[in-house]
Formats: sequence, C-alpha cells, structure tokens
Amino acid sequence: MDVGSNPYAPGAGTRPPLLAGRDDLVENATVALARAKKGRHAKSFVAVGLRGVGKTVVLNKVLELAEAEHYQVAYLEAHDNASLAALLIPQLRTIMLRINRMEGAKEIGRKGLSILRNFANGLKINIADVEVGLDFGAEAGVADSGDLANDLPELFTAIGQAAADRKTAVAILVDEIQYLQESEIGALIMAVHRVNQRGLPVVLIAAGLPQILGKMGESKSYAERLFDFPRVEALRKNDAISAVSVPASDEGVEFTDEALEVIYEVTKGYPYFLQEWAYVTWNIAQSSPIGAAVVRAAELEAIRRLDESFFRVRLERMTPTERRYIQAMGRLGIGPHSSGDIAKRYGASVSTVAPLRANLISKGMIWSPAYGMTDFTVPLFDEFVRREMP
Repeated sequence: MDVGSNPYAPGAGTRPPLLAGRDDLVENATVALARAKKGRHAKSFVAVGLRGVGKTVVLNKVLELAEAEHYQVAYLEAHDNASLAALLIPQLRTIMLRINRMEGAKEIGRKGLSILRNFANGLKINIADVEVGLDFGAEAGVADSGDLANDLPELFTAIGQAAADRKTAVAILVDEIQYLQESEIGALIMAVHRVNQRGLPVVLIAAGLPQILGKMGESKSYAERLFDFPRVEALRKNDAISAVSVPASDEGVEFTDEALEVIYEVTKGYPYFLQEWAYVTWNIAQSSPIGAAVVRAAELEAIRRLDESFFRVRLERMTPTERRYIQAMGRLGIGPHSSGDIAKRYGASVSTVAPLRANLISKGMIWSPAYGMTDFTVPLFDEFVRREMP
C-alpha cells in the first residue's frame, strides 16, 4: 500500500479517521452545550476511562462542537506541576478579553477582568509567570480572599454574567482532570454548582482516569447530581471493525473479514491499539484485499511501536522500587488484584508497600476499582511488563 495514503492516526489524543462507537458521548455533549447556551440547566460530564480509549479524542470533538456553536472555550490539560488556578487564568483572560471587545461589553468586560486580577492576586499567582498581563482596576472584595473554594465560584459567576450579557456562552474543558488536587476539584464542583443555580451559560466537560470518580465523590457529596460520568471503554466489536474498515474503504482498500477478526482479537478493541495495528498492517501490505496473514505479520512491528510510544514512556516515570511493584502486579496477570497478593509477590507487607501504591495512583499508573483492589490504568500493561521485565 502507499504509505503516504495510510489513513490511520496512532498517537496520544490524535483524531482517528473515524470516531466510531462514541455517538452517545457526542450527543450528550451537544445537548449540554445547547442547553447551557440558553441558560437552562445543563449537566456537565466527566468522561472516565483507561489510557488509550480515546477520552482526549472525545474532548477534542467537544471542542469542535463548542466552537461551532460560537462558545468561548477554555481548554486545560492538568498535570503534576501546575495548579488549577495557574492553568485557568491565561485561558479565562483570553475569554474575558474577547467578551470585552464585543459591542456594548466594555463595562461588564472590564469588571470581569478586574475580578480575574483579584483572583490571581488573592491566590498569589505570579501574573507574569502565567502571562496574563492584566492591568484593569480592582473590584474590591470579589474573588480576592485567597481561598480557592470561595473565589472560584465568584470568578465563574462573573464570567458567566459577562457571557450572558453578550448572548454568548463559556465551555471549560479539562483533560487529565485526575491530576487536580482534591481541594481544587472541590472548588471546581462548587463553581459549577453556583453557575448552575444562577442559570448562567457556563458548562464544564472533562476527561480523566477512573480514580477521578472517588476523588469527586470524596470532595463533594453532590457531585453526582451535577455531573454525569460516562464510561469510555474498549470499542464493541462492530465499532472496532468499522474503525479499521471504513477508513481503508475510503482509500479504495479492503480488509478480509478474517483480517478484521484478527485485528479485533489482538487489540481487544482498544482504539489506540487498533490505530497502531492497522497503521503497521497498511504499511506492509502489498495489495488489496488485506488478509489475516498480513495482520499477523505486522505483530512484531506493532508491538515494538506500542512498547516505545505507549507503554515504555510510562515505565520511565517510575522509580526503581515503583517498578518492582509494577513488576509484581504484571506477574500476577490480568487484574484487578488484591493489595495482599501484590505485596506478597513483591516480598513485603501491605503496609510497607502502601506508599508505593499511593504514589503510583497519584502518577496515574494504577487505580483502585474496589476497596483493597488494584489494577493498571493502561490496557494490556501486564503483557508489556512481562515482555519488558521477565
């Protein structure tokens, strides 16, 4: 096949040629955006799933939908080394400056920018560091207490009021939301609650690993009434087959039914793996239709690419002792596994390895699907561990 015409797009957050099996999520986002823009109650949602299932792809689709509806969009990617406030301020500054430039918005726009400056100053965020460049007067007493839980709802209210005044709406999109601190998640939930109560056109849509469910529940008991938590999982067989066959067909290339069955079997329907395997298969195929033998011949290269681009980068973030814990998990096979079984395999007591487990959860490498149970956040990681650390 012509490599230059290869339709598949393996990569972190890269939009696949066909967004298969995510119609319900896209529909939910469409409804939420439409309702929020009209000032009606719109339930925000957090897409929850393992690595490689396409959460970021869904979030980017929501971004497209929001922009098509002329939303003012703030897109954040949470990570270990930044606070929620530092991530929000530059994005919200851009939104408020746009609103401020709208006809008739000078007064309410300047007020919103002043409150944003209060917010930054109250939390002692170095404005130069986050490049907000605010030089507007202050609205004394609003969002300036230095307490995120108090100030963020006031800031969201000010932005929501400015948006409503100019007949626009605001979408705040947060990827990797599980990296936020519990106090930050609590403040975010309170802010969404406040704008919902006042019917302001602000909606929050996020994506994160499964541990975010526990974090949000522990942070605020009413989170489940404000948010939906749709699960993003491996694709059903028909959707997985469509994700491979339709882009190829658009290029005038076909896969045999047996070849599609093999791809589904080896990838377990995980979108990232589907894209990688189909990409390599296309590159080595000589003609159409592409048969099962070609898919099997792609195995070594597909696994090598997955190890290098998807699995190993995560292993390299771990300390030697954390790797030992991961190795013990991997040797137990497909999870989840009890903390006791992992500790026994590691060669220490549960209490001794508890800090390792906690660190790995905070790094997003593992999660707890039930009390005392542990599993990888990366599909098929146990197989990689056995290959990498036999």
